[in-house]
Parts: sequence; structure tokens; C-alpha cells
Amino acid sequence: MARIDKDITVSAPLEQVFAYIKEPGNWPEFWPNVMEVEDIKTLPNGGYSAKYQYKMAGMRFSGTGEHTEFVPNQWIVIETGGGVKSAITLTFRSIEARETRLTLTIEYKIPVPLLGKLAEAVILKMNEQEAELMMSNIRARFLGSQ
Repeated sequence: MARIDKDITVSAPLEQVFAYIKEPGNWPEFWPNVMEVEDIKTLPNGGYSAKYQYKMAGMRFSGTGEHTEFVPNQWIVIETGGGVKSAITLTFRSIEARETRLTLTIEYKIPVPLLGKLAEAVILKMNEQEAELMMSNIRARFLGSQ
């Protein structure tokens, strides 16, 4: 299982950051390589499930994402299925009234039979860069929003 850990400070109140990230319809705006999201459903826990199209290493995957843990303004765990299985944990902490500390942890399994063992190291590096860009996109989304 591969793992990525990132954290950033976002210049916006925690409630705004959480409200934006929790919505699957916003994923293509900040999550590189998520091409489209559809069939969004509200779950009994207050979170969502959705289907999405994702590009990795030039290959297109269909997947599903579900908020298996959802605690408003604290954390979200998204479990994905389909081409790539992963657990994505987003943790939100208020630093000050107008700043949020966002922590991202992704644990995933690379579909080596589909991509080949030689491609695994390249994909690990690409996914690390994608997570970095995702966090930068979230930070940029809230610049000047205060």
C-alpha cells in the first residue's frame, strides 16, 4: 500500500474550507486528473457518494467515492473503488478564526497488473506530485476570499 501525507494552511475559515471540499461536484476544480463527477448522492451520515472519471498515467479509470466517515468541520474519509482503491482522509483544524490547517492522507494500491511493475515507481512519483498540486489548488481557491 502506498501512502501520501500533505498538510497546508488555508487562509479561510474552517467552515468555508470544509463546505467546499466535502462537495464531490467540486473535486474536478481542485483534484488534478479527476475529469468528471456524476451520480452524487447524499448519505445518511451527511456525506456523499459519487461516481467519477480519473486519469492516471495516461489511462482513464472509472471509480466510486464514498464518505465512509463524515464529521462536519473535523474530518472526512473517502473510500474509493474501481480502477484504483484508496482511502483518503482529510482533517480540518482551525488555527485562527480565519485560517484552517488541512491535512491530507492517501493510502492506495496501484493496479500493478494493469500498469506493469516498471511503471509503479513513476506512478508513485506522479501521485505525490498530484497530491501536492491538489493542496496548492485548494489553497489558491481561498486566496483573497476573506
